[in-house]
Amino acid sequence: MKKNLLTAIWMTIATTILLGIVYPLTVTVIAQMFFHDKANGQLIEQDGQVIGSRIIGQPFTSAGYFHSRPSAAGTGYDAANSSPSNLGPTNQKLIDRVKNDVAALQAENPGVPVPIDLVTSSGSGLDPDISPAAAYFQAPRIVRQRHMSDEQVRQLIAAHTEQRQLGILGEPRVNVLELNLALDRAAGK
Repeated sequence: MKKNLLTAIWMTIATTILLGIVYPLTVTVIAQMFFHDKANGQLIEQDGQVIGSRIIGQPFTSAGYFHSRPSAAGTGYDAANSSPSNLGPTNQKLIDRVKNDVAALQAENPGVPVPIDLVTSSGSGLDPDISPAAAYFQAPRIVRQRHMSDEQVRQLIAAHTEQRQLGILGEPRVNVLELNLALDRAAGK
């Protein structure tokens, strides 16, 4: 029994050192050496200040910017509270919110069907992307607010549309933060 107890203690110490210290440090060093940007949250800097991340959404409320998907994370895009709303499709609170959002968007762009991702949140509540349809839906508002041509805005959307990964995975998408930064650059801000 004493031999088994010592073996168990030594195995616990060995696996703790190996899997609790050596392995995490090795993975961290490799990630920092070969995937520095991805390992640090794919942060976007402007004038030496971090303004956002390519992989975490953020709210844009100004009419001169493309708007992100609604967020169910905390008070909105709260990475510490990432989760879906857990409201089912028959929940009246969800139905009312979606109806109100659709009505507001249809008032902004009459006669055009509202893309579903502009009125529904993602599973994490932190999705940084919208569909190309959602970006093109918002283009007329951007044209009016920024006094840009429709063609300029459409070209920016097309330039920032990422296609499916490996041609089959996911859906085409537009990163809202990167598109809004491109809008600012086009306007000379």
